[in-house]
Amino acid sequence: MANDLQVLNALDLAKTQLYHFTAIVIAGMGFFTDAYDLFCISMVTKLLGRIYYHHDNAVKPGSLPPNVSAAVNGVAFCGTLAGQLFFGWLGDKLGRKKVYGMTLMIMVICSIASGLSFGHTPKSVMATLCFFRFWLGFGIGGDYPLSATIMSEYANKKTRGAFIAAVFAMQGFGILAGGMVAIIVSAAFKGAFPAPAYQDAPLASTVPQADFVWRIILMFGALPAALTYYWRMKMPETARYTALVAKNLKQAANDMSKVMQVEIEAEPEKIESVSEERGGANGFGLFTKQFLHRHGLHLLGTTSTWFLLDIAFYSQNLFQKDIFSAIGWIPAAQTMNALDEVYRIARAQTLIALCSTVPGYWFTVAFIDRIGRFAIQLMGFFFMTVFMFALAIPYNHWTHKDHRIGFVVMYSLTFFFANFGPNATTFVVPAEIFPARLRSTCHGISAAAGKAGAIVGAFGFLYAAQPTDPKKAEAGYPAGIGVKNSLIVLGVVNFLGMLFTFCVPESNGKSLEDLSRENEGEEENGAEMRATSGRTVPV
Repeated sequence: MANDLQVLNALDLAKTQLYHFTAIVIAGMGFFTDAYDLFCISMVTKLLGRIYYHHDNAVKPGSLPPNVSAAVNGVAFCGTLAGQLFFGWLGDKLGRKKVYGMTLMIMVICSIASGLSFGHTPKSVMATLCFFRFWLGFGIGGDYPLSATIMSEYANKKTRGAFIAAVFAMQGFGILAGGMVAIIVSAAFKGAFPAPAYQDAPLASTVPQADFVWRIILMFGALPAALTYYWRMKMPETARYTALVAKNLKQAANDMSKVMQVEIEAEPEKIESVSEERGGANGFGLFTKQFLHRHGLHLLGTTSTWFLLDIAFYSQNLFQKDIFSAIGWIPAAQTMNALDEVYRIARAQTLIALCSTVPGYWFTVAFIDRIGRFAIQLMGFFFMTVFMFALAIPYNHWTHKDHRIGFVVMYSLTFFFANFGPNATTFVVPAEIFPARLRSTCHGISAAAGKAGAIVGAFGFLYAAQPTDPKKAEAGYPAGIGVKNSLIVLGVVNFLGMLFTFCVPESNGKSLEDLSRENEGEEENGAEMRATSGRTVPV
């Protein structure tokens, strides 16, 4: 039945038009803000340590204690996980549009509030920062299922993968913007308030005005989100939600007629058929045997691959400081003042984003509808496995000074194939293969599994990668399994991701209703009904 609705056929067969690009920009700016907010904190954590955890007569500048560092960096991930589950469910209950503006406002308010974190003691400043970062993450979490679902339901079936991937690819520009803002702000303050290196004058190396730097960088994330709020509110509800879930075919036809600038018939005679389908063969909920039978394996595939991918993807924090030091981008902390350190870290992260992160995302956009989601995901996991083992097995070889550039190249290729691979496809596929009434919920569950993997990758491996000798471990950390063994474990994780990819179906070039099997109920009604009602609309 769903496949015979003119409004859905019109969307599937539509040529690429201005409204497609408008939707990409509106949804993509949310992801731009998500990436900016999640990744900009890594550029200011060293500064927070110098400002709030300075110890007189210490050889090295102050740094955040391990538990505080984990909380500041990780609390937003916890909020994101909760937001993905909650807003994913709410998007199916209330509609995509109603919830979409809500998530954006949370992001705007909490970005500003993060920069206004207050208190008389380091503990109180960090506590308020963590509080607001959690709720910022909660808003960001809602953006994942809603942006993906809205874009998939607006797109035509021919270029749907590229459109959803383009929304996700805005993450790359968000990471890039975070680095550029940090460079500009730190350079401006560095020029206005010169300071000696830490080794020359420990206290004077961190000027009082440095406290404004991290606050400005965090608060800037509110700007792109606020700019797109009006346009999000102007977007109509997706036709698939209005027609298949809300059962308002007239409204769906009216909305899409305005958006596509083509006349679409409302087909009021089909309202009863859509309602019967919802209550019959296709009316099952998430926790039912029918869902398990039809989509259980798919949900296992989307959750497990995203979980495994994010373990590897977010473990990159382990090696960044070693890589930056190895190629001379960041000298020893005591040879710099506080603002110089922010500037150099931001410059290094911006170069990594420019050379490795951003190109990988856009390679996916270019090829996803040509070679398919399955092939890109399998290829990405395969090369990530190969490069992780190539780094791990001869690890001692890579630690020699002469071979460090080779290590950086291999490391960059690993994350190029993460982005031209599962990092993009794990976002795209859950928005395509589940029924309209459960699409946002299932995407939220898959994304939340990914964030659970991110927490394991970012913090589990921070402890695991510590040297096996307790005396060589970083201050505050217990002994771990070492970097070499951590890389081997990550190689195995990527290999498992490759295996679980076989649980995920190829969705390239098919309509959402065929993929989610929402048309199966009509099989029972016979060929005659299909012959009389199967119409398409020329667009």
